[in-house]
Order: sequence, then structure tokens, then C-alpha cells
Amino acid sequence: MNRICILGGGFGGLYTALELSRQPWSEPPQITLVDRQERFVFAPLLYELLTGEMEDWEVAPRFQDLLPPGSVQFRRGSVRAIDPQARRVELEDGQSLEYDALVLALGGETPLESVPGAAEFAFPFRTLADAQRLRAHLKALEERDPAQPVALAIAGAGASGVELACKLADRLGWRGRIRLIELGSQILSGFAPSSREAAQEALAQRRVQVELQTKVLGIEALNENGAPPFRLQLQRLESQEIATDLVDAVLWTVGTRPAAVIANLDLPKTERGRLQVLSTLQTPTFPEIFALGDAAAVVDAEGQPVPATAQAAFQQAGYCAWNLWALLTQERPLLPFRYFSLGEMLSLGVDTAVLSALGGLTLTGPLGYLARRTAYLVRLPTLEHQLKVGWNWITRPLWQGLLAR
Repeated sequence: MNRICILGGGFGGLYTALELSRQPWSEPPQITLVDRQERFVFAPLLYELLTGEMEDWEVAPRFQDLLPPGSVQFRRGSVRAIDPQARRVELEDGQSLEYDALVLALGGETPLESVPGAAEFAFPFRTLADAQRLRAHLKALEERDPAQPVALAIAGAGASGVELACKLADRLGWRGRIRLIELGSQILSGFAPSSREAAQEALAQRRVQVELQTKVLGIEALNENGAPPFRLQLQRLESQEIATDLVDAVLWTVGTRPAAVIANLDLPKTERGRLQVLSTLQTPTFPEIFALGDAAAVVDAEGQPVPATAQAAFQQAGYCAWNLWALLTQERPLLPFRYFSLGEMLSLGVDTAVLSALGGLTLTGPLGYLARRTAYLVRLPTLEHQLKVGWNWITRPLWQGLLAR
């Protein structure tokens, strides 16, 4: 029996496991999915937890509820080391897993060490625990004197920073004093002009202060217990002016880096530390090792780099599962990855979004919100979870209407 070990339960890892369970195996393999957490996180919908638009179980269902029993075994644990020569994975609890094929889908981490105080006091926003921690902090701020504003600074004006700014502005209303700080000369670098224009309008409507070409120099706690306010030090690059301000929280959305276990792995990597992979998603030196998502510098069939996005990882999972099946059974050839961009989607506040699709189609406002929700609903991991979430989306407004009477 072949043993397939999948490290990481994000889009790449979980969807590869689900697709593997559907392949036409003559003898089903032993598939093990390893993740540090007990829940999968549908990251594009994580922002909705801050505004109460969605519930934790919708965005972060348990792996045990998603994986088909008998086909995929879930193991909760942290990876300590990988030995490609011995085909063995060592876990932090001392246990080890032997494999015939390995999938590296450990995702990325938010780097915080480059700015003094960021690791201690900033709020990253990548996991369910991050969202829950930020939500608790916001609740404490809101329970202060109702006349006291809530001052937030968000480092990074990419997709995550813009979505956070709009959601938090809608949550806090008139009390919110939100600043979006970006090192570059524009927000949403690399996005379509239509997405950028819709985001700029949404930020302006919500009175979010956008500060471009501005660098965060440091974050300092004024209280010994780490309670707000925090002293935020900034540098305006155009004038070289140094500014110091007090804020109630700093949210950090700048950058991503591969997990530490990837950095310690003796496999070919790019200058940015991502694993080099062939178009079949295999590593060049160990064909039984596949890598995808944020951990890998994926190229398509034409040798073009593929963006490290959720939709790319979602598509890579299907190819990874097929190629694993083809490699282990020798029944079909392996396929080079072909990426098909489905456009861009951004949440721009409560009940509003922008969708920029191929061909120039752009949907904004409530229509964009509905299109985004529908697109993500059909991408939820399993049909059962799709039905549960879809039913909840339909019935929740009805219950809220009845309770409001």
C-alpha cells in the first residue's frame, strides 16, 4: 500500500487530500494529512468574522468533519523536520511518518521580526486564532468610554490590508480612526485598475486615511502590561519626515515567507526561500516530493510564474492529486500545471465587494458582494459544508428579522 503524506491543511493540502480520495485507485493508498490546527481556514472569508457576517464554523470547519472517513487520516501536529533521503517526516511530539510520496503545502507565515515591536505588539491576520484575538481586542476597545474613538493602524495596503480597513471601518462606524499605511506608491499593487478604483472609493467613503510611501519604523507599548495605546513611529519616504502617533492597535499584513521547516529543508529554493518546482509540481531532485501554494515557486506549462493566491492553490491541488495518482500507479502521464485566472475579488465592507473578471467585467457594491459570496460558496471544501453554509446564509436574515420584531 502506498503511503502519501500531506503537510499543511490549507487550500493546497486539504483540497489535494480530497481530490486524492476521489482518484480511481486499484488499491487505495494510505493518505495522512498533517496540520498544526484542528480546523481548516477558508482564508478569503476570514474578514467576515470581524463584522459578524459569518460564524467561526462556517469559515473554519474541523478537518475531521471535512475528510472522508476511511480515505484520509488527519493527524494534528507540528512538523519538526523532513528527511527526503529516508522518506520520513519527524513531528514535534517525537512521532514520525514514513511516506512513498510527500506533499509540501505548509503555506506561509507573516514576518514580524524586521520592525522593532511588531512581533510583540502587532496583530497578524492569517489564522482563525489571529481573527479571534483581534476580535477580542476590538471588543475591549469598544467597551471603553463610548465617546472615545478607536484608533487603528494597518500596515500594508495589499488585498488583506484593504479588506481589513473596510470591514473595520464598517464595524466601528463613527468611532473608527483607521489608517492604512503602505510603503509603495499605490494600494493593491498588481491588481486590475477597476479593483483599485473601487477600493479607493470604498476607503474614501469610510474615511480611511491612506498613507503611501510610508514606512513603519517601530511599535512601542506605553503600558507594562502591553495594553493600548501603542506608540507608532513612521517615516515619510518623500520628505524623510519622522512622525510618532498613538494608536490602539497595529494590524500587520505585510509580506509572507515560507514556514520554518521549509527554510531548513535541503531542497532547491528561490532567493525568497520558496521551493523550486517543475511544472508538474514536483521538486527537481526528489520526484516523489510535490510542493504547492505559498511554499512553492510554481510555474505553469509555459514556464510562467504563478501567483501565490488562494485560487492558484485551489487549482494546483487538482493537478497535484492527479500527478500523485499518475506517478504511483504508472497508468497515465503526469500533467504540467496550467493556471487559469478567474479574476479578482475583494470585500470592501459589510455587504459590498468588487469582482473584476476576465473580459473587463466588473461588479461592485451589493451585486459584487453576492457574486463573491456565490463564488466562494461553491469553492467550500465539501458539498455537505456548502449546503450547511448556504442554508445558514438563507435562514439567518429571516431569523434576524423575526427577532427584531
